Amino acid sequence: MGNSFGKLFTITSFGESHGRCVGVIIDGCPAGLPITEEDIQREVDKRKPGASIATTKRVEEDKVEILSGIFNGVTTGAPVCLLVWNKDVDSSEYEKNRFILRPGHADYTAFMKYGGFNDFRGGGRFSGRITATFVMAGAIAKKLLSHCGIEVLAHAVEIGGIKARPKEFDEIKENVAKNPLRCADPKAAEAMARLIEKAKEEGDSLGGIIEGIAQNVPVGLGEPVFDALDGELAKALLATPAVKGVEFGAGFSVAEKRGSENNDSFTIKNGKIVTMTNNAGGILGGISNGMPIVVRVAVKPTASIAKSQSTVNIEKIEEVSLSVEGRHDVCIVPRAVAVVEAMMAVTLCDFAIRAGLIPRVIG
Repeated sequence: MGNSFGKLFTITSFGESHGRCVGVIIDGCPAGLPITEEDIQREVDKRKPGASIATTKRVEEDKVEILSGIFNGVTTGAPVCLLVWNKDVDSSEYEKNRFILRPGHADYTAFMKYGGFNDFRGGGRFSGRITATFVMAGAIAKKLLSHCGIEVLAHAVEIGGIKARPKEFDEIKENVAKNPLRCADPKAAEAMARLIEKAKEEGDSLGGIIEGIAQNVPVGLGEPVFDALDGELAKALLATPAVKGVEFGAGFSVAEKRGSENNDSFTIKNGKIVTMTNNAGGILGGISNGMPIVVRVAVKPTASIAKSQSTVNIEKIEEVSLSVEGRHDVCIVPRAVAVVEAMMAVTLCDFAIRAGLIPRVIG
């Protein structure tokens, strides 16, 4: 089974889209970390629906509940269990089309793997709904990382082919919270919003790209070769439904460069060894090199669309057409920004504990 991630800071996600709840168990969280439901709620609210025109009309309160591992506002060292209840559930469309495979979804693969016993409502375990559990775990990870000065931030840099202009970290941090599309470029965000409206009117959907940045990461995080930092980050990010590609630093554009263009030359700045560029995205040989970690993820267009598509009724083994009704995001990129932040934080937190940067007891 593959519902857990991490070696020393381990998260186990549970729940389904239309089940009673979704939640997460965090094992290995150090004792003594001050954290409240409000701290976690702030992060979860970033991925809640209803924040922009891009999102689903399914409105879940997503009120975080702490079940264990936190007492008097401080972690105890025991497993932390967090959950949110599913309240605004409507399974009628899924019941009606039980055996009709939705193009772009995991209906077929899940049906075959689990012999038809999988929870098909809303995608069940394969729904973006489960990312609420990632964000809850990420809230605790981000708080732990703050104790060693590491800061994680993500933002939407492209939606439907419209690209945001590059911004410095402080400007991204300031602008992204002001924008419902989580884009740090206000002009690009306006154009993105218009395109989302158009796709919505046409019964279609849009994808995009999210960039994640981690600042103040020390040299030495990563356990090559099979627990390379970039490998584990990629694994964590690809666990997010709809993420189809991950690149670090210059990414795929390195294929077009010469070594003289791609190599990050070393220099000394304020007595510290740094690189003059960051094409490596802060990771060399699977180990952090002290530069900002920069990663981008490609998010596919929402698979559920109102346009008619060809598919198959798996029960009758016959070709049919399907127009997906219900409540779906036109573009999940804005909500997935919080998920990228969370999974970067969870991964970095695990490696920071492995490296001894975060003690077993926070003093």
